[in-house]
Amino acid sequence: MTSTLTEPHGTLAGPDGPLDAALRRSAQLERRLGEDAASFRVLTGDRPTGALHLGHYFGTLANRVRLQDAGAEVLVLIADYQALTDRDTADRLGERVTGLVLDYLAIGVDPARATIFAHSDVPGLNQLLLPFLSLVTVPELRRNPTVKDEIAHSRQSSVSGLMFTYPVHQAADILFCKANLVPVGQDQLPHLELTRLIARRFNDRYPGPGTPVFAEPDALLSPAPLLLGTDGEKMGKSRGNAITLRATADETAALIKAARTDGQRHISYDPAARPAVSSLVLLAALCSGQDPADVAARIGGGGAAALKRTVTEAVNERFAPVRARRRELAADPGYARQVLRDGNARARAIADATLAEVRAAMEMRY
Repeated sequence: MTSTLTEPHGTLAGPDGPLDAALRRSAQLERRLGEDAASFRVLTGDRPTGALHLGHYFGTLANRVRLQDAGAEVLVLIADYQALTDRDTADRLGERVTGLVLDYLAIGVDPARATIFAHSDVPGLNQLLLPFLSLVTVPELRRNPTVKDEIAHSRQSSVSGLMFTYPVHQAADILFCKANLVPVGQDQLPHLELTRLIARRFNDRYPGPGTPVFAEPDALLSPAPLLLGTDGEKMGKSRGNAITLRATADETAALIKAARTDGQRHISYDPAARPAVSSLVLLAALCSGQDPADVAARIGGGGAAALKRTVTEAVNERFAPVRARRRELAADPGYARQVLRDGNARARAIADATLAEVRAAMEMRY
C-alpha cells in the first residue's frame, strides 16, 4: 500500500509476466482515472514505525494528493496494529500516529475529501481477519515474498503471528471498504494478489442470493522514482539515512552534506553505474521539476560539493511550504486528533456495513 517502487521479486519480472500485465493494467486505469476518477475508491496507508521521508513523498504521498484532487475517494490507513510486529518501533505509538496525521495534512491530504483513520479504532475491519484467515493456507502465507523478506530482515529472535498474517490483515484493510484501486509498489503486488484471491474464495464459498460481497481490487503501479538514502542504500524510516518531511533546512543541509557520492568529479546521471550520485541528481530534479540529465549537465565538473549545494537548495525550496504548514498544524495537536477521530468514525461506518454483508453471506446473523 505504501512505499516507493522497489526491485521486483523474481516471479514478477520478465517479459509477458505478471509485472508486465500489471503495468499494462495500470496504464488502462490511469486513462479511466482521467475520464471518471469519482468511480474509484482508493485505499492506501502507512505503518507508524517512523517519520515519513522524501522517498515516501515522491513514491506515494504526492500520488495520494493527485488522486484526491482528481476526484477519487481516498482512504488513508494508519496501520497502528501492524506497528506491533516490531517491538522496538511500537514505543511512543500515539506520538508516531499523530505525526503521520500532521505529515498527511501538511502535504495536502484534505480531511474533507479524504478519510484518515487508524486500524485500532475500526473493530469491523479487524473482525474480517478471522473469516479471511480461514480462506488461506499456511504454505500460501509462507510463500509471500514480502513476509519472507520481513522475516529475513527482522531484528527479533522470532517473528510474531501478527507479522505472519500481515498479508491477510492487509486484505482486510482493502476489502473492508471495498476499495477498487490500490496504489502499490512492485514489491506489494503479491499482497494484492492474495487480496484478490481471498475475495474470490469468499464469494465462491459464500455465494449468497445476490451480487457477490467483494469485487477484486486493481493494483495501480506508478513510475515512482527509487530514491536511495544518504548512505547510498535503500531509504528507510529506521535506517538513519532519510531526509524526513519534518526536517529543518539546517538538518537537511547537514544530511545532504554527509551523503555518499563517488570518486568522480564530473557529475552525470547514470543510475546503473553511479547510483548514489544519480539518486542525489534525481532528488534535485524531482524537487525542481527538471529532467535529471539536465540537472547533471548544469553541474558538470562542479563535483560533489556543487551537487550537494544544488540538492540542498532544491529540497529546501520545494519543501519550505510543507514544513511551514506542518509547524502551524503541530501548534494545535488537538486538530490532528480530531481529524483522526472524524476519519475513524467514517471508517467504522463503512466497516460495519461490510461486516453486516459478510455475516449475512456466512449466515451468521442471529
